[in-house]
Parts: sequence; structure tokens; C-alpha cells
Amino acid sequence: MQEKTLTGKFYDIQGFSVHDGPGIRLTLFMKGCPLRCPWCHSPESQAFQTELNWMSIKCVGIEKCGKCLNACPNGAISVGRKKQSVTGDEELTLIDIDRDKCDNCGKCAEACPAKALYMCGTDYTIDEIMQRVYRDKPFFDRSGGGITVSGGECLYQPDFLEALLKRCKEEGVHTAVDTTGYADWSILERILPYTDLFLYDLKHLDSEMHRRVIGVPNERILENVKKLAAAGARLQIRIPVIPLFNDSVEEFDKYGAFIKELGDAVEVVQLLPYHTLGTVKWERLSRKGPILEATPPSDAFMQERKKQLEEYGLKVIIH
Repeated sequence: MQEKTLTGKFYDIQGFSVHDGPGIRLTLFMKGCPLRCPWCHSPESQAFQTELNWMSIKCVGIEKCGKCLNACPNGAISVGRKKQSVTGDEELTLIDIDRDKCDNCGKCAEACPAKALYMCGTDYTIDEIMQRVYRDKPFFDRSGGGITVSGGECLYQPDFLEALLKRCKEEGVHTAVDTTGYADWSILERILPYTDLFLYDLKHLDSEMHRRVIGVPNERILENVKKLAAAGARLQIRIPVIPLFNDSVEEFDKYGAFIKELGDAVEVVQLLPYHTLGTVKWERLSRKGPILEATPPSDAFMQERKKQLEEYGLKVIIH
């Protein structure tokens, strides 16, 4: 029997990234995440399967097209609301998508000439990803960059992740893994030999608050980062600074004390201020959200929190 080719599912691939590790990087975003952060700016990363997205700004209206109405075998697409065109000189009739009827077959996306309907989630083999890596390798070599595998949560596609990281190390490419840390330690242990840097998220240090807001407790996350530090991993701790969730003086004192205990394994702490740039992505999935809508922290506020962590002897940057 022929062996099945190993594939990984990705929702985005971004070249020339400069915020996901050292140098110029190729960031690979794998699909699927067990966490449900209410401020998530990439909701398309959450589901593990390929799914339909709809970008209303690209829709030319059923008056000029309407091909998707007949393309759906399940009758999930119907006539929807009206809106003014981008130029403002005509009214367009958009569509509605019944997500309960939609099975993400992609027939409507195939029929959409404007690409307003599109499928999010593409399967790649190791060789296909490596072709892109080889293309960017001259930039890695000159800048000290490499690849960063992110998500979603890439640890939930462990076989592909391990194989990709191993292949990159064989080719002399620097590797980083951007993770929530919410997975079995055995998976982190598998990829540790092939990972030069972990970009590790710490969203909240209180487990009950973590569970109540994000949907999962944090004991596994905190234990895993301690084990990584003890095993000699290099760490960049990432803290999303979320209003009324983890941005208080008291919480940052807890962050400072916890991170300091990780010792020299931590190269830098990166503060990620809350923003609203991903709000439109929730509309593309016909979901209500994000659940959290708050005012982004000011530059002065972020500098205060940066200084607070620096008092613990930590190197801190703001993205």
C-alpha cells in the first residue's frame, strides 16, 4: 500500500517578516487553535478545517454576477442586504451565507469571478513549503533570519511541524516556533532539537481567569515554558496587553517575577498592545466578534509597562 504524503494545513504564508524572530523571516501560519481569545485578530486561524470566507468589499453584487447563488449544492447562499458601491454611484445587492447549511465544499468560491468568496486553509507538503524556503534563503543568510512557524497553534499538527523543522535545520535555516504552549509536553519535546527559538505567549498567569476568558486553563502552558527553559531552549516571551484583562500594575508584577524565574533562557520579552485591526476578519466568517472591543493602550501606557518589567532585569521591546 502506498504511503500517504504528509501534509500541513496553512491559512497564510508571509515573506519578509521582521517581527517574528531575528532577521528577515518567512512566517508560516498553520490552521487550527484550541484557544478562543476574545480579542483574536485572526479568527480564520481557529478552525482546523478549510473554511469559506467572504469579503464583501470585493463583491460586485448579484445584479452583475450572482453565480454563487446557483453554485451552492446546499442552498446556503441567498439574496442579502443592499449596499452602496465603492464609487457610490450605484446600489448593490449582496449575499447572505447560512453557515448551518454550508459544508465548506468551495463550489461557490470556484464560481466567484471577483474572488469575494474564497477558501481559507491550504494543504502543503514538506517539499512545497521548502520550495518557498529555498526562494527566501538568500535573505535569511544575509540578515540572520529564517522561518517562523506560527498559527493558530502549530503544535496541533505535530508530525508535519517536526518534519518541517528537521528539514530546515538540515538545510541550515534558523527555525522559530510561535506557540501558545497549550499542548502535551511530549510534542514540545519532539520539536525542541530542531527549534532555535520559541516565541511563547503568556496571556494571563491566573488559571481561572485564563479559563474563563480564553476557554482553557493555563497550568499546562506555565509548566511547559518552565520545562523548555530547563531544557535549554531559547525563549522570547510574548505578552498581549489587553485592557481590563492583564494590563494592571499587579498583573505585570506577576509577569516580571514569573519570567525572571525562567532565567537566562529568556532573550527578550515582547509586549503586543491590543488593537482592532482584525475586526473585519470576523465578518468574512459571518461570525459576531471580536467579543472584546476596547480602546487600545496609549504609547505612554505601554512605556510604563515596559519600564515595570525592565525593573526585573528583563530586556523588553514593544511591537
